Amino acid sequence: MSIASDILPYIPQRPPFVMIQTLERSDDSGAETRFTVTEDNILVAGGLLKEPGLVENIAQTAAARIGYICKQENKPVPVGFIGAIQQLKIARLPAIGEVLETSIRIQNQVFNATIVEGSIAINGDVIASCEMRIFVAG
Repeated sequence: MSIASDILPYIPQRPPFVMIQTLERSDDSGAETRFTVTEDNILVAGGLLKEPGLVENIAQTAAARIGYICKQENKPVPVGFIGAIQQLKIARLPAIGEVLETSIRIQNQVFNATIVEGSIAINGDVIASCEMRIFVAG
């Protein structure tokens, strides 16, 4: 069961650049989201969600985690920036109609910098993963 089915209050991104739909879990160790690839998605071409969409999906999962925590503490949702992506592995691109199950795990968090390990699965099969460094503004 989702803890947030309306994701917009938890992330700074706005349509058409929203790459997650529901927040399934959010805690100190990480977060999980779901996203169904749709034909009208800005990063879909040739029936597939392209690589930038996968990267943004992982980044927005991390953003939703911070946004959810901030909302629980009655703080404004901050804006984050991808500082670096390492060890990006993409086994395949997801097709229209497929549901992405994305999880991030916090590796390290110091001041406004967070290192996460992210992975995207479809029906339990990991299709993409990376390590991402995210910096949160102010």
